[in-house]
Amino acid sequence: MKIAVGLSGGVDSAVAAWILKREGHEVIAMFMQNWHNTTGTLYGDCQWEDDLNIAELVARKLKIPFEFVDLSAEYSKRVVDYMFAEYEKGRTPNPDILCNREIKFDAFIKAAENLGAEYVATGHYCRCESIQVEGSSTYRLLAGVDKNKDQSYFLCQLSQQQLSKAIFPIGGLLKPEVRQIAAEHKLPNAERKDSQGICFVGKVDLPVFLQQKLEAKQGNAIEISSEFYEQLSGCSTDDYRLQSKPYHYTANDGKKIGTHNGAHFYTIGQRRGLNIGGHVEPLFVIGNDISTNTLYLGEGRNHPGLFRKALFIASDEIHWIRPDLALSTGENRSFSVRIRYRQPLQKATLTMQSEGLYLVFDEAQRGITAGQFAAWYIDEELVGSGVIYE
Repeated sequence: MKIAVGLSGGVDSAVAAWILKREGHEVIAMFMQNWHNTTGTLYGDCQWEDDLNIAELVARKLKIPFEFVDLSAEYSKRVVDYMFAEYEKGRTPNPDILCNREIKFDAFIKAAENLGAEYVATGHYCRCESIQVEGSSTYRLLAGVDKNKDQSYFLCQLSQQQLSKAIFPIGGLLKPEVRQIAAEHKLPNAERKDSQGICFVGKVDLPVFLQQKLEAKQGNAIEISSEFYEQLSGCSTDDYRLQSKPYHYTANDGKKIGTHNGAHFYTIGQRRGLNIGGHVEPLFVIGNDISTNTLYLGEGRNHPGLFRKALFIASDEIHWIRPDLALSTGENRSFSVRIRYRQPLQKATLTMQSEGLYLVFDEAQRGITAGQFAAWYIDEELVGSGVIYE
């Protein structure tokens, strides 16, 4: 088979390419440049050039063709513009998930097909297998064998069509095994550290990055005490619709303890960057109101404002990787769910209604954040996902 491997400069994609060549495939190395602007980045303006140079060295070492493709226009329009729009609404997007859906497994696949490739491969720690459902091929997205590196969550928006073109050569390996392969075969990046930050942008000072399009404006920071929730204790309910709605604070619910430079620059559960002292325990963001530019804070990691039992996903934001397993209106079923990368799977009941999907957890979850993705699993298979509405 002719397979295009997305070489990023990292060790994982390099070993993926080595495995495919060892198996006898015709392998093409492709490097994607998706971002040019360095505003707010913490590593200067040459990081992508370093990645490019290392990717070329890997291709040379493996004796495979090397191609450079510039997808920055698509990335800017389909990932970064979405990211800015979500922050402007006071929501916190996950650009890495969008990058996989819109770029690595869409625009990149098209570029690879233009070079004659039948499939694309990446260095993700996950697995894909094909089964027969009612006589047709259906693709299962499975967690990586290395539970500490499993990246299936980042692929939670892929479709059956995209999975039909995808290969994940290192999904059955542990990270130390990947490093060992790279060292044994003297790949140039065997000891290179893993990348961090936003996909293809890198590690950023988020407020500075966002100020390219979002205006900084001073607003009030209001502290909500833990005692405030004692007033709400008599309002508990078993109605999943009500449980899924976060409490909307007002300035009268607490006291002003400082200011900030824009409520849209902060996310639920955030601790860093608040710059407000005078507390025994750290302060955390428990809410933001974009209409009044107000930030609501709570003291301590176990502040009740950080926890919720349920969440809601609007009907147009629900995505089933396995459409044959989709819930019908009025149906409910138990799944294992995560609302962020590396979070241990949590037991939850999903209930489908005409307006959308309600997820009620067995245990209250910390930091449920609008704009992030919830992904649900059956055992080790990721079967669906959606954007948290509020």
